[in-house]
This record gives sequence, C-alpha cells and structure tokens, in this order.
Amino acid sequence: MDYREAGVNIEAGRAFVEQIRKNVESTFRKEVIGGLGGFGGYFEIPSGYKQPVLVSGTDGVGTKLKIAHTLDRHDTVGIDLVAMCVNDVLTSGAEPLFFLDYLATGKLYPQQLAQVVAGIAEGCRLSGCALLGGETAEMPGFYGSGEYDLAGFCVGIAEKSQLLDGTKVQLGDVAIGLASKGVHSNGYSLVRKIIETKGYSWDFCPDELEGKSLGEVLLTPTRIYVKPILEAMQSGLDIHGMAHITGGGIPENLPRCLNSNQSIRVRYNSWSVLPIFQWLAKEGEVTQEVMYDTFNMGIGFVVIVSPDTVKTALNWFTSQSIEAYVIGEVIEGNRQVEFYFDD
Repeated sequence: MDYREAGVNIEAGRAFVEQIRKNVESTFRKEVIGGLGGFGGYFEIPSGYKQPVLVSGTDGVGTKLKIAHTLDRHDTVGIDLVAMCVNDVLTSGAEPLFFLDYLATGKLYPQQLAQVVAGIAEGCRLSGCALLGGETAEMPGFYGSGEYDLAGFCVGIAEKSQLLDGTKVQLGDVAIGLASKGVHSNGYSLVRKIIETKGYSWDFCPDELEGKSLGEVLLTPTRIYVKPILEAMQSGLDIHGMAHITGGGIPENLPRCLNSNQSIRVRYNSWSVLPIFQWLAKEGEVTQEVMYDTFNMGIGFVVIVSPDTVKTALNWFTSQSIEAYVIGEVIEGNRQVEFYFDD
C-alpha cells in the first residue's frame, strides 16, 4: 500500500500550493522576506517604532462552515477567518502585519479549497496584512469528504506607549457602535438549530430579508474594521478603547476594554437591529436577553472616545461608509454592561 491508497494525495497537495501561489503573493507587504513554500515565513519588523510590541491573535470560523459546505459556496469563509483575527488584534491599537492559516480536510479538492484561500487572501488585502504562509492537512477518516475546518493566526504591531489596555478609558467616555454586516461568525449553532427545527431550507427567502435567501444573508462575511480605524488613529482621532463584538455579544465583549472600576450603560434602541436578527428571534422564540448574549445584533465593533471627540468620530466612519451610532457611556461599576431603554 501507499499513502494515496490511505487517502492522502501528495501530488494534489503540491499542485494546490501552486494553484494558490498567485493569490497568496498578492498580499505580500514590503517587509516579507522570501516566498511561499519554506518551513517558515520571514517578516522584517517595520521601521519607525521606538518600543515595538507584537500582538497576536487566533480564531476560527465555527459552524458557519456547515452552511458553506451545504451550499457548496466557499469564497467568503476565508474573509471571515481573517476578520475574526485581525479585528481582535486591532482592539489593542495594533496594525496587523501577517497572517497564517491552518486548513484541514478529509479529502483535498483543489478547486474548493482554492476558493477558501482566495477568500483568505481577500481578507488579508482588506486588512493590509500579508498572508505569510499556512498548512493544508489532508486527514481521511477524520473529516468527511468535502468537509474542512479552518483556523487562523495573526500578528500585529503597536508602539508600547500607545497600546490600548483600558487605562485610557475615562468615566463619561462615549461608546460608538460600528455596524456589522450581519451575523458575522458567531452564534451559528443557534442559527442552525432554529432553521433546522423549523424545517426551512437555506434557499428560503423570508419577507424580512427583502428577496435575499437565508443562505445568502448568513454567508455574508464578517466586516473588517482595520483600515478605517487605523487611518482614523493616524489622522489624530483619539480612541481610548475598542471592542470586537463576537461570541457573547455586547455583554461579554464590551467590558473587556474597560478599567476594573468601570462599567458601561448601553441604550437598547440607539441603533437599527438588522432584519436577520429580528427574524431569528421570532422564529426561534428567542428572548431578548439570549439574543444579546449570543449575537452582535447589528454592532460589530465599538470604539470608546471622549465626549468632545464624538462628532468627529461619527463623521469619519460615515465618510468610510460605515454606519456609526452613539450607543452608551462609561460609568462607575465592575466591568459590566447595563442595558436601558431611552425614555
């Protein structure tokens, strides 16, 4: 017997690397040393830093991949993978430098996985980081044929004196919520449970979604906030803290950018909840508390600024075609979110 009879096609793996080479190299920055195919990727520290600090992050796409597998659409989940990592790294005020991916599959289908890598490359271009390398593992018997899983790893850089670690946030600071593009990449186990329990197909078009199918809306990739926020900071916008709204929603993620003696009051009706969340809540009979503890509810990222900076920040994000809302303010507390309705 040989490796191929065991289910691993080494020649297909080599051909796959050549197939994705152009997409990968399209993401390279000037700091990248060498090319694709070595045991490691080389990246030179950018110049201009006095005390550079490297910031790392890792994440996956989760069970959103099940929808991609079912619909045989693989061109967006790579963007999700990058977004989940670079948006996390961004919250420290760091610029993402390079990205690595790990792709595991039961059987290597080059056309399918080339779509995945094309999405990863697009995410890297959108965030300005280099796709420095990765690993593709063919694992017959571990994953079903046509199934794959993804993990991503990102490294960014920041000046030590400018790291956002909660110490800049002050009582009275204002939380500005930046709109998400949809469900992003969290809560899909509940999404799938609702749809499967109700017997809907992924091609179903609820009235609330204005002609779009569930599959189309739910595969909308996670928004990448890196370039608009870094450009805002470089132009002088003084951001005191940032939070990426992922699993656990606003209640779990927003307090992570505060000091230990602070909480934040968030006004429920201060932004437009996206139709997909309204539909999921109705169909699944999901309580408001559970919805906000599970999903981003239309706010994918939050920046904390001083009251006198609010107008400038809102104008900036609007000019970048990102809907922005004043959603709350920092108060005394124990790193919690207090929701309230405006009278």
